[in-house]
Amino acid sequence: MRLLSGKLFLIALCALTSVLAIAQAPQNVVDALKAADVSIDEIAAIPADQRTFDNTLGAFDWVLAKVDIDTSLTVFMQFVSPNAEQRASARAADELVSEWFIGVTKREDLYRAIKEFADKKPGLEPDQQRLLDHTLRDYKRAGMMLTPENRARLQEIEVELSKLSIEFETNIAEDPTKLFFTKDELKGVPESVLGRLSQSRGLYMIGMDGPTYGALQEHCEVALTRQKAWMAHKRRAAKNVALIEKIIKLRDEASDLLGYANRVDYEIETRMAENSKAVAEFYAGLRPLVRKKAIQDMAEFTAAKRSHLGDYSARLNIWDYSFYKNKLLKERYAVDSEKVAEFFPMEAVVKGLFDITSQLYGIEYRDVTASAKDLGLPLWHEDVRLYEIYDTATKELLGRMYTDLYPRDNKYNHAACWGLQPRRVLPNGTVQKPLTALVCNFTKPTADRPSLLPHDEVETFFHEFGHGLHNVLTQVRYASFSGASVERDFVEAPSQMMENWVWNKEVLAKFSRHYQTGAALPDTLLDGMLKARRLGSGIETEFQFFLGQMDQAFHTNPTGSVDTTATMMDVFSTTMLYEPVPLSFYHASFGHLTGYQGAYYGYMWSLVYAQDMFQRFEELGVLSPEAGKYYRDKVLGRGGSMDAIAMLVDYLGREPKMDAFLKHLGLSGDK
Repeated sequence: MRLLSGKLFLIALCALTSVLAIAQAPQNVVDALKAADVSIDEIAAIPADQRTFDNTLGAFDWVLAKVDIDTSLTVFMQFVSPNAEQRASARAADELVSEWFIGVTKREDLYRAIKEFADKKPGLEPDQQRLLDHTLRDYKRAGMMLTPENRARLQEIEVELSKLSIEFETNIAEDPTKLFFTKDELKGVPESVLGRLSQSRGLYMIGMDGPTYGALQEHCEVALTRQKAWMAHKRRAAKNVALIEKIIKLRDEASDLLGYANRVDYEIETRMAENSKAVAEFYAGLRPLVRKKAIQDMAEFTAAKRSHLGDYSARLNIWDYSFYKNKLLKERYAVDSEKVAEFFPMEAVVKGLFDITSQLYGIEYRDVTASAKDLGLPLWHEDVRLYEIYDTATKELLGRMYTDLYPRDNKYNHAACWGLQPRRVLPNGTVQKPLTALVCNFTKPTADRPSLLPHDEVETFFHEFGHGLHNVLTQVRYASFSGASVERDFVEAPSQMMENWVWNKEVLAKFSRHYQTGAALPDTLLDGMLKARRLGSGIETEFQFFLGQMDQAFHTNPTGSVDTTATMMDVFSTTMLYEPVPLSFYHASFGHLTGYQGAYYGYMWSLVYAQDMFQRFEELGVLSPEAGKYYRDKVLGRGGSMDAIAMLVDYLGREPKMDAFLKHLGLSGDK
């Protein structure tokens, strides 16, 4: 669902490092930042007549990359470590590193050095010119043109925002919400799910992790139980409501200092959409089309509920959706999600992913978990695996990938991919290899059953794997353009394109395998799944509109003072067909509000490009090495070294079109 990275290409600077953060941060982080300061001083001090691209822009790119390489794993532990002390230390490190990055673009001497080089009008190669242009642009966006007083205030705001964002994310990850139900209250929930739940005094403990909460919503026949679980899920991290309002206010003040009408215009300026008006027009064009499908969906699901209850005045509540979708899948399409999951044991899914991507992209995987210590890489939990990825033809090591796939307390509780270390070609020709991590929360194995993934979890795995390969298969020279360092509203295109493979008969036949018999997914189930692919798609797409437009509404208020709960309710009412639910706080646990702020629209925006790009695979074959190599070279390999729209036009051989996207949503005549 989400792509995250180290601080490499974000804000940059350092003056006001927190004494507390320094005291708590691991020494390796403190030492790395001290070394980086020395390197920055050296770059700034180079005489004008000796200044070159390599000793200025190239050196600066490497300093930022080196900070990421030396600190990112330490910082990352706040999201995955089982140890509370290590998580706290990692948050302190994150705060310190963020403040350092916030200091770099406030350094006038460094800006003068880069501007001094730019004023020479040097003849540069395209990626070098792009690095220069982006660096100057980012200095402007970081306030270099402001008065010293306003620049100092901007720096204070950015440091405070960094701290508050870390607190916001921590509140979500460490939210302790648990519910307890009797077996009768969980009527309909499969024994395979109940068997993995903790019990106390005859009550089953329900956590808010995806597999447990999702299974309850899909299978529990007791509407009141579904409602209680839904309300608890939407009230997680409630303290974040006040926190996000403070964050939004500070973001607005920063944007105002920089001369932007609102935070969205600041965030989108460097993206494909370019401004908030383009995003509003994008939504306005789609909403009427999607609303027609959503009305059909609502009528279909409401009829299912009325028939089930024998109450022909019943209304569909939002906590009914998953239950009646599952019921329709079983009764209308003969698709039982529990039976489907039996054909996707984790081992088979991982092997399938490896086999499919090996065939497509000419790569091979080696499990090096046992050698992690020798590689200087940590294993923070017994569930963690480490893989090396090689080019099949050249045998070159391309990069490494962690997987951490099962839920546990205090772990990041959704699905995301971290770009931990970038690719970088060093002056001596050696290559710093990229490192990425897939963090998910899939159904855990039990004593008598392996991890069996529902089809939607298989889809999520493919999505995150798409991010991972974007990070690993990059072939850029400069770390600033490594992997998924592309426009934020394009970054979800490679990952969303990967989801298409789990809806293809040929592919599913290749890796589905019943965990007991070894049989492939039978045609009866497969055909039903494919026919039901767009079941509820209108409602689900409108939910994406809700999240994206809530994000936009939070960050376009002219005053910056936002009653986020009231605004959320208003947006819900205008984008969804359900009745709003009082005292629900979607936004409190909506982690995309830090990192994707003002940009959640990018999921839907990039889906247009994902489906357009996938057409080449449909034409040449979804397992075509020719199509795979072309995509690897033209898209994945280029990272952010050119504008996304130029890369798309080169890959497609034409301007992008929405036809495949509309077909994917079931909004065109071609079903």
